[in-house]
Amino acid sequence: MVVQGRWARCPAAGRVRRGTAVQEIMYVLLADLRLPSGLDTQMASAPHIGTLVPDFTLPGGVLTGDRFERRDYALSLQRGRPLVLAFYPGDDTSVCTKQLCSYSSGLEQFQDQDAEVWGISPQDVDSHERFARKYDLRMPLLADTDRRVARAFGVAAPGIGLRRAVFLIGSDGTLRWKHVALLGATFQSLDTLARQLADTATA
Repeated sequence: MVVQGRWARCPAAGRVRRGTAVQEIMYVLLADLRLPSGLDTQMASAPHIGTLVPDFTLPGGVLTGDRFERRDYALSLQRGRPLVLAFYPGDDTSVCTKQLCSYSSGLEQFQDQDAEVWGISPQDVDSHERFARKYDLRMPLLADTDRRVARAFGVAAPGIGLRRAVFLIGSDGTLRWKHVALLGATFQSLDTLARQLADTATA
């Protein structure tokens, strides 16, 4: 079923552009086949469940009404509210588009739990603006162009820039839950994230 109205720009389930779908699958396969020698060290240095997540600041923007509002996003300024960080390989690729459309259309579920969702990828803010406007995405999109933050979270990868991953940070700034995909052809569903947020709130 194609959703009408505000989210009609997002592709319906099962409808993918063949070129971008094949390209994205090849990227994730190459990332798994060509693991860099320092990957184990990088993943070991990533935040662990229950530990304080290191601060970072990235440029980004969010589509508000007809305006794409640009600013810097600092993790430390989010303290006091839960935060979902969704790392994704690329703007306007098949799986990433479905993922971000899903999260954006379900923002009310996050807001009901006083949580915010940030998308993070290696593309620049100009690319994020085009992506947000094309699919009417209403969540902040951050530009990790040098993959500094991706490396800090242990999700940098060759070929695609970074692995598809989700990190749930509690209101106290500690890591509560994470999922890092080995193959990025699927993503964690909105229902899964909402459930994890609810579990965190009652923990």
